[in-house]
Amino acid sequence: MDTIKIKAYAKINLGLDVVRKREDGYHEVRMIMQTINLYDKLTINKNIDSTIRLITNLNYLPTDENNLSYKAAALMMKEYNLNQGVTIQLDKKIPVAAGLAGGSSDAAATLWGLNRLFELNLPKDELMRLGLKLGADVPYCIMRGTALSEGIGEVLTPIKAFPRCHVLIVKPALSVSTKYVYENLKLNEYTKHPDIEGILIAIKNNDLYGAVNLFGNVLESVTEKEYPIIKDIKDYMLELGAITSLMSGSGPTVFGIFDNLHKAENAFYQFKNGDLGKQVFLTDLFNPGYKVL
Repeated sequence: MDTIKIKAYAKINLGLDVVRKREDGYHEVRMIMQTINLYDKLTINKNIDSTIRLITNLNYLPTDENNLSYKAAALMMKEYNLNQGVTIQLDKKIPVAAGLAGGSSDAAATLWGLNRLFELNLPKDELMRLGLKLGADVPYCIMRGTALSEGIGEVLTPIKAFPRCHVLIVKPALSVSTKYVYENLKLNEYTKHPDIEGILIAIKNNDLYGAVNLFGNVLESVTEKEYPIIKDIKDYMLELGAITSLMSGSGPTVFGIFDNLHKAENAFYQFKNGDLGKQVFLTDLFNPGYKVL
């Protein structure tokens, strides 16, 4: 095999809680992660030499070791003494710096793709171990589906697939620094923490409405204050029929959950033709065994 094509799926956070700031400076989190059917496409070809080449459809993306996909390829080559390089064609669709783990998912897809391309036959657990060296979200992006994420994001427990629904993704015309958000997060007795345990119980019971009523993201307290447009997007989604709306990750992307396709499509066109969203996508959840709605 000399070429492989692979999809790198985005994620959203159905619940995101920060439990505490650790002595090493990292934040301990408790999150419910969910893969969605929005993805980048990667085409990876073997080179005749040992170099790594990265080509993207976005001219502002780095194509060297500052790109996580490039880093993933370099890590695989080093760890497994691969003497043949690769050319990675990255077709980006997931919004950049958006709280959707696009870069982490590209890195995960690169690890997965090189494992297949060079017939290394590494198990998923080994790929997840490697992925953690690249970033806390990478192991989850290898696992995919619905999962509880703890620790700094590396302790993962797969859970029952979230009930079927439609997902509207809206990213405003701004980017947010994850580092800035965590540095400005103040945890105290007034912090409103999402009910992660309650969401888990609702998912176990296949209770869509019970789950969405408990959604929450503790990082909204920082990002919404800095960028009020995030709350504007959330409010408009609810006005258009979303059963809940939440910021994903550290933002600025907002997602809305819809139980009605007609309402979801109408909301998509309203945002597409309006001023609140620069990038707008209507999609659904991705879980192993799911068929596209």
